[in-house]
Amino acid sequence: MRKAIIYIHGKGGSAEEADRYKPLFPEFDVIGFDYKSGTPWEAKREFSEYFGSLRESYDSVSVMANSIGAFFTMNALADEKIEKAFFISPIVNMEKLISDMMLWANVTEGELREKKEIETGFGETLSWEYLCYVRENPLAWNVATHILYGEKDNLTALDTVRDFAEKTGASLDIMENGEHWFHTKEQMEFVDEWINNCRRNSH
Repeated sequence: MRKAIIYIHGKGGSAEEADRYKPLFPEFDVIGFDYKSGTPWEAKREFSEYFGSLRESYDSVSVMANSIGAFFTMNALADEKIEKAFFISPIVNMEKLISDMMLWANVTEGELREKKEIETGFGETLSWEYLCYVRENPLAWNVATHILYGEKDNLTALDTVRDFAEKTGASLDIMENGEHWFHTKEQMEFVDEWINNCRRNSH
């Protein structure tokens, strides 16, 4: 039986990050997905095509996704046959995140509707089209999912991720003092241990 895990990176990440997970999944082909999409509607098309092409070669496909990569995955692949999902710091409520960013940037909904796009001082561009899309396309995710969340995540509140986990039946593990971006040696060791635990407990 041929099994694959698709690794879907977060913003500023790369497909090469998949390499460090290969030893944790020795019986799987771990494949980094080098996607180009910057919006959920682009991702819906790109992810679906990519997933479709992999489906022909594998009997079982799971996903591991980071941050916005998890949001794109849920938006694009909810209807696909996915064995399991491992999400690290997933964005599970994009409308809430955009609303928070509007608050941080002191932008009202009326202004965004009028201007269509507004640059912020923290490097994100607010988009009216994006906000409308996430409102019109709520996530409906029913894949067996494991979530790892950092206690000091500055993009998603614990209540938000907990609410999502309860609704979808996902397991939720929290790293004390962990951040949205898991990158230090200690954090990455925690990720490895988390994956091993998830795998042990789901057999």
